[in-house]
Amino acid sequence: MNNAFSFLDYAIFIIYGIVIIGVGLWVSRDKEGHQKNADDYFLASKSLPWWAIGASLIAANISAEQFIGMSGSGFAIGLAIASYEWMAAITLIIVGKYFLPIFIEKGLYTIPQFVEQRYSTNLKTILAIFWIALYVFVNLTSVLYLGALAMETIMGVPMKYGIYGLALFAASYSLYGGLSAVAWTDVIQVIFLTLGGLVTTYLALNHVSGGEGVWAGFQHIYKAAPDSFHMILDEAHTQYVNLPGIGVLIGGMWVANLYYWGFNQYIIQRTLAAKSLKESQRGIVFAGILKLIIPLIVVIPGIAAYVMVNDPEIMARLGDTAQNNMPTMEAADKAYPWLLQFLPSGLKGVAFAALAAAIVSSLASMLNSTSTIFTMDIYKPYFNPKASDKRTVNVGRLSAAGALVIACMIAPLLDGLDQAFQFIQEYSGVVSPGILAVFILGLFWKKATNKAAIIGILSSIPIAMYFKLGPKGWVEGSAIEGLFPTLPFLDQMGLTCLIAMAIIVIVSFMQNKGADDSKGIEISRETFKTGKTFNIVSYAIIIVLVALYALFW
Repeated sequence: MNNAFSFLDYAIFIIYGIVIIGVGLWVSRDKEGHQKNADDYFLASKSLPWWAIGASLIAANISAEQFIGMSGSGFAIGLAIASYEWMAAITLIIVGKYFLPIFIEKGLYTIPQFVEQRYSTNLKTILAIFWIALYVFVNLTSVLYLGALAMETIMGVPMKYGIYGLALFAASYSLYGGLSAVAWTDVIQVIFLTLGGLVTTYLALNHVSGGEGVWAGFQHIYKAAPDSFHMILDEAHTQYVNLPGIGVLIGGMWVANLYYWGFNQYIIQRTLAAKSLKESQRGIVFAGILKLIIPLIVVIPGIAAYVMVNDPEIMARLGDTAQNNMPTMEAADKAYPWLLQFLPSGLKGVAFAALAAAIVSSLASMLNSTSTIFTMDIYKPYFNPKASDKRTVNVGRLSAAGALVIACMIAPLLDGLDQAFQFIQEYSGVVSPGILAVFILGLFWKKATNKAAIIGILSSIPIAMYFKLGPKGWVEGSAIEGLFPTLPFLDQMGLTCLIAMAIIVIVSFMQNKGADDSKGIEISRETFKTGKTFNIVSYAIIIVLVALYALFW
C-alpha cells in the first residue's frame, strides 16, 4: 500500500482546481455593457436549467459531513444512517409539490423574506440572525474542520493550513461570481464527487474480497457485519440514541429533513434561481433520484472500513502501513480518509478531488447564502434601503468574506470531535424544530399570528436545550427522576417541534379572540399543479425506498 501522493495524483488534483476556478470565474464574468445586479449575484439571473439545479442541490448537500462524517457514522452505526439520505428523497418530493410553488410564486430571494410577507419584519430579522449564526458557527466551521481533517490524514497537511487552503479555494470563485459561479461549477463538482466516491467504494469492496470483485466484497461485509445492515435499530443497540428505531421513520427525522430541504437557504436558493417552476421541480426530482445512490458512495465505504479493521487476515494482507490513522469507534470519522490511502496512483488523486469537490462546493454554497441573507435581510432594510446594485453585490462579497474568516478561526476548536455528522444534526436541531413549526403553520394555517410565531420560535430554543442538556440530570436522585428520561436527539427534535406548534396554535387562538394580527397568504390552486413526469418519478422513488426498507429491516 502506498500512502504518498504520486506526481499523477498531484497533477489530477491541480487540474481539477484550475478547472473549477476557471469555470467559476468564466461563467460569472460581467457581460459587455452589463453591471452585475442582485438577481445576477444572488439568483444566477434566474436562468438555471433543471439538470444544473439538481446537480447543484446534491453538490451543496454532499459535503465533508457526508463523505467523512456519514462514512464515520457508517463505520460506527451501519446502513441505518442512510435513513437521512433515503428519507431526503421523499422530502424533496414534498418540497417540490407543496413548498416550492409558493416560494417561486412570491418571487423570493431568501427564505426570511417569506416570513416577512407572512408574519412580520421583526420575525424575519430574528430568523435571519438565527440562520447566519447557524451557517457560520456550525455549518461552515464543521465543513472546514472535516475537510482539513481529511487533508491531514491523507496528505499530512497540518490542520490549520488545510482550513486556510480550503477557505481560499472556495472564496477564489464564489465571492466574485455569486450563485452563477457556485451553481455551474457544482455541475462539474457533482461529476467528480460521484465518480470519485464510486471508485473508493469499488476498491474498498475489492480489498475486502481479496481482489475477487465488488459483489464478493459486498457479500463479505454483509456476512461479517450483519448488524451494520439493519435499518431500524432496537433499544439495545449502542447507537440507538442517534437513530431511535421506528422513531426514525415517524418522528424527528422528518423535522430534520423538512427543515433542511424546505427552509434552508443554501439549499433552496438554487431552486429559486430556476427558469420556471416546472424547471425547478424537475431539478428537485433529479436530486431525489441522485439521493438514492448516495449511501453507496458514503455509507458502504464506512461499513467496509469497519470490516477491514476488525479482520486480522485483511489487515495482514494490507501491510504495516494500514495501522496508520486507523479508524476506531472513538475516532470513526477517520474511516473515509483511511480508505483513500489504499487507492493506486492516479485514482487517489481522483478520489481526493471528489472529496475536495464535496467540501468546496458546500463551502461556496454556504458562503453565498450567508451573504444573501445578510445583504437582503439585514443590510439593505436596516442600513441602506436605497443601496445600488453595485453596492449590494459588494456588501454580499464582503459579508461572505467576513463569515469565512470567523469560521476559519473557530474550525480548529472542533479538533477531536467524533462523528461530526451527528454533531451537525444535533446543533442544527436546536433551532430547526421552531423554524419548521413557524413555516408549516404559516404555509398551511391562515390563523397563525405573528405574535404567536415569535413566542413559538423563541420558546423552542430553551425547550430544545432542556431536552438536549438532559432533564434527567437536573432531577437526579430525586423521587421524580424516572419521569424525565434522556431522549435520543431525533425524538427531542420531534417533541420540540410539536410543542412549538402547540404554543403557536394556543397563542393564535387567544389572540384571535381579540385583535387578529394574522395575515394568511393567498395561494392559487394552479400553483400546486405538477406534470405527469414529476408524479411518475415521485411514485417510483417511493416504491424503491419502501423496497429498500423492507429488504434491510
